[in-house]
Amino acid sequence: MKMIGLIGGMSWESSACYYQSINRRVAARRGGLHSARCLLYSVDFAEIEDCQREGDWDRAGVLLADAARALQAAGADLIGLCTNTMHKVADAIQAAVDVPLLHIADATGTALVAAGVRRVGLLGTRFTMEQGFYRERLARAFGLDVVVPDAPARAEVHRVIYDELCRGEVREDSREHYRAIVQELVDAGAEGVILGCTEVGLLLRQRDAAAPLFDTTQLHAEALVDAALD
Repeated sequence: MKMIGLIGGMSWESSACYYQSINRRVAARRGGLHSARCLLYSVDFAEIEDCQREGDWDRAGVLLADAARALQAAGADLIGLCTNTMHKVADAIQAAVDVPLLHIADATGTALVAAGVRRVGLLGTRFTMEQGFYRERLARAFGLDVVVPDAPARAEVHRVIYDELCRGEVREDSREHYRAIVQELVDAGAEGVILGCTEVGLLLRQRDAAAPLFDTTQLHAEALVDAALD
């Protein structure tokens, strides 16, 4: 079994989900008392969020590249960046290490294609929904047509992520707002919806949607385990 290196803390709430999902996947595949060989480098999310807010993506890339180097030095054979938004600086992270960085959008795109989904809705931070680094990768590599909510809905999705979910707060009124936004995406032709922020799975479950939900946290965790075992 290869050593999985995780760059987490963005937020730690979803990083805990990664750890649980990874170990459950290993147990399911290997059985018995097997668990994952993994390392976690958990950053201070406040520093990363400052970079996001100020648009200082170069600085964020330096911080996360340093984390990747530390994981490689500690013995990681592959790396997972436990956040969707910060894959904006995935190239800087990969350039800093010799081991592979498994891209979260690739794990998601693979699952969407396997499910026969071609037009898909995307929920995430405003950076993920509005900038091209994520949507364009899905379109280019997997032929997906990615649609996002309208501007007011994008603002609400983003607010709930940072003001509530990243702080461990799960509110029923926010769940209702998200349900309505998902339904709007389905009404616009989405055949499925990507939970494109690693915290959104804390709020939404499949029962909350009329179309398949694709939880990037779960999909990425499974891909990391499969790479480590295969």
